[in-house]
Amino acid sequence: MPAADLTRQRLVHAALELFSTRGYAATTTAEIARKAGVAEGTIYRHFQSKQHLLNELYRGAARWALRLVREAEGAAGGSDPREKLRHLAQALVQGATRERAVVQLFFLERHGPPPLLEPQSKDAAQEFRVGLEALVAQGKAAGAVRPGAVEVLAAVWLAVVSLVLDRITSKEWSEGHPGVRLAIEAAWEAIAAAR
Repeated sequence: MPAADLTRQRLVHAALELFSTRGYAATTTAEIARKAGVAEGTIYRHFQSKQHLLNELYRGAARWALRLVREAEGAAGGSDPREKLRHLAQALVQGATRERAVVQLFFLERHGPPPLLEPQSKDAAQEFRVGLEALVAQGKAAGAVRPGAVEVLAAVWLAVVSLVLDRITSKEWSEGHPGVRLAIEAAWEAIAAAR
């Protein structure tokens, strides 16, 4: 791998860790450079600004989350919407265990005022939401999900799953904690059609 690519990777890893532990506003480019083991000016050979770096990281996290939605779409269980959403929730939980900072950045971290996220980043987040809403809409069409606005039902499901992601990324829970299974079931029950 070329040295420039390795340097970029070190910058990405350093920024991701610092943004997720200290927050965007509290992290300086000097700290990112120091953690990556490079001169501060090196950041600007790879990224236009700290905000551009945040957006690159955010879009990468959004692509990862969207890939999980697409994998859930084709998951075992065929057309069972409950299984598809369970598959997605479990993949997010595994991601929170392995890539804590990525999950915090995309799902949990607040990035300050809306101008921090560029239009492409907002579009990437929207793609994830649309994919999740499509899974919920499939469940609604199959009669497994309660009546109501798909965007609201998807947001409710995600809010419950986000509780698990928060507990795992803060290391309060492990992937095998009983609360994980309980919350994933509660996320489904919150949107399931009456039996």
